[in-house]
Amino acid sequence: MRMKLSVKHTVDQWFNKIAKNPALGVTVSILWLILIGWIAFGWNLGNTGLVDETEPLFAEASRQMFVTGDWITPFFNGDTRFDKPALVYWCQAIAYAIFGVNEWAVRLPSAIAALGLICLAFYTIQWYTTKQDDLEQVSRPTRRYLTSFMVAALMALNPETIIWARTGVSDMLLTGCMASALLSFFLGYAGKQGSREQGNRGAELITNTTLPEAAPTASAPSSEAEMLSTSAPFPNKWYLAFYVLIAGAILTKGPVGIVLPGLIIAAFLLYVGKFREVLREMRFLMGILIILGLSVPWYALVISRNGWNYINSFFGYHNLDRFTEVVNGHSAPWYFYFLVVLLGFAPYSVYLPVSILRLKFWQRSHWRSLERFQQFGLFAWFWFASVFGFFTIAVTKLPSYVLPLMPAAAILVTLLWSDLLPKTDNPNDTVTQRHKDTERGFNHLPASSSIPPLLFWSGWVNVVFLSFLATALFNISHILGTDPAISNFHELIQRSGLPLIAAVIWLVCAVLVAGLLLSRRWNYITSINLIGFVAFLIFVLTPTSFFIDRERQLPLRELSAVILQAKQPDEELIMLGFKKPSVVFYSHIHVNYLGFPQQAVEHIKNQAAKGLKPPSVLVLAEQKKFLQMDLQPDDYKSLSTKGAYNLVRIPFKKKKNEKMDIS
Repeated sequence: MRMKLSVKHTVDQWFNKIAKNPALGVTVSILWLILIGWIAFGWNLGNTGLVDETEPLFAEASRQMFVTGDWITPFFNGDTRFDKPALVYWCQAIAYAIFGVNEWAVRLPSAIAALGLICLAFYTIQWYTTKQDDLEQVSRPTRRYLTSFMVAALMALNPETIIWARTGVSDMLLTGCMASALLSFFLGYAGKQGSREQGNRGAELITNTTLPEAAPTASAPSSEAEMLSTSAPFPNKWYLAFYVLIAGAILTKGPVGIVLPGLIIAAFLLYVGKFREVLREMRFLMGILIILGLSVPWYALVISRNGWNYINSFFGYHNLDRFTEVVNGHSAPWYFYFLVVLLGFAPYSVYLPVSILRLKFWQRSHWRSLERFQQFGLFAWFWFASVFGFFTIAVTKLPSYVLPLMPAAAILVTLLWSDLLPKTDNPNDTVTQRHKDTERGFNHLPASSSIPPLLFWSGWVNVVFLSFLATALFNISHILGTDPAISNFHELIQRSGLPLIAAVIWLVCAVLVAGLLLSRRWNYITSINLIGFVAFLIFVLTPTSFFIDRERQLPLRELSAVILQAKQPDEELIMLGFKKPSVVFYSHIHVNYLGFPQQAVEHIKNQAAKGLKPPSVLVLAEQKKFLQMDLQPDDYKSLSTKGAYNLVRIPFKKKKNEKMDIS
């Protein structure tokens, strides 16, 4: 017990020293964010090839933009690509200009968006906990810094965020813009003075300091600050950042970039009864002009060039149709996103129910009586629920669609975890701590315990979930389906030893969490989950990405290099039976996709009849599809075989008899 108190005292002294030295505090914070960002997003970012099928589509469209100088209309493989707006292509093209055309540059915008988001979340939690200390007239630097460190770690180190922050597509850029916009909105909203309603117990203790925007003077009355704020022609800096980021979200993925944040904010403001008041202080009309001024010009230019083709494709097919009907076969049952959140935010997702229930969000009068900054947990709940509900209603479903709710999930779990930390840096002040916990709505276990029952049982659910993960990963080769690109996929997985390593990591974590529950060391449980995930990332996920790249993508890159060397001028390249856009990116050659062997045979016949030069075509096909073409040995020349793929040259021949007909 003495050792435990001694360690805590040492930690408290260290954080008190940081709090008294602003330069040291900033340095420690930056180092932590760099460490988390590097582990989650930077480490081995460009050391694997592009992953078919979506990532190369973005990479090649951006390369075309970079090469041709056409920054308005995206193209892929000679055709217009209207799936997404231009911001992600611009970012990747700029990265190409600085770092060259490579995988690292393709993924850099996603990684930067993710890093920027966790930095703003770190700042927001730091500001929020400081305001809490001001309200309660205490100083708790240990709690402030640990909570800020935790939210950055949970927001970065979860499967959903890591996957999309390391992939060169638009999803992470959208989430970075949207989530940063929502955090900026809350900082602007919570930073306004004079927001207290009658009936707020103890609110008279608050001091108007540490606001996210500068007050006119330290001693100015609240009413004077409000009057100056109301008469200002522009919104405060956080609201201004909100408008700019919303414009970025619109340029990243279209209408959803404003519809979804608007839904979240409108629901929240209506619930707390501040809808009209906040719209006035936000300078809403001015904000709309800012958003339109930043986002509309590109849409106007691309529509002027492409007309109804763009309108029908982007606004119709890729927005309205995706919400109202199944697109590209991406259907799923109503409970799909429950599974996505459970696994995508694992292993912390088991604490989301108790994190939400502890808010008692149904007690509207209570939440309306609080200071604005105290409504942060409620805001995170509306954020989480709105995104989850919106995409559950949508007919087309993909795992990446709920990526924008992951920051809210991290905030909710972090706020839960922060309540397990001592409410004072004085370890003897346990009575006050328990009293404040009770005011927060926690019902304690018997006197020997200080954890709410819901959290206690969530801990045991955590143990069961980790044990389930260990078992499932150990048997992963029997769970996964087959991959046509890797003939002996299951055998290779087993030989790699990765399932065993994964099972050991999560089983050890399950045992440690159970031990902490039995010894009532509640506040270490989240840290064990976090450390377990870092170990899983380093020793399982990263080697797995290299394994999949080597077996699935490397053959296509090697064949692309062969194509570059073997292709004759104006010789056509046919990809038979599958679509792998990475070949277009790595070979820089137009590819003609044909689905069936007979279709390819007829196409080659037609090309031969035209007397084209050179008198041959290149065909890239899976071995099974190639055999179905029923070619004779002297009808083609094999150029290379890599993995499951064959590259051949088929010359045009004048047929002397039916036997020589390649059909």
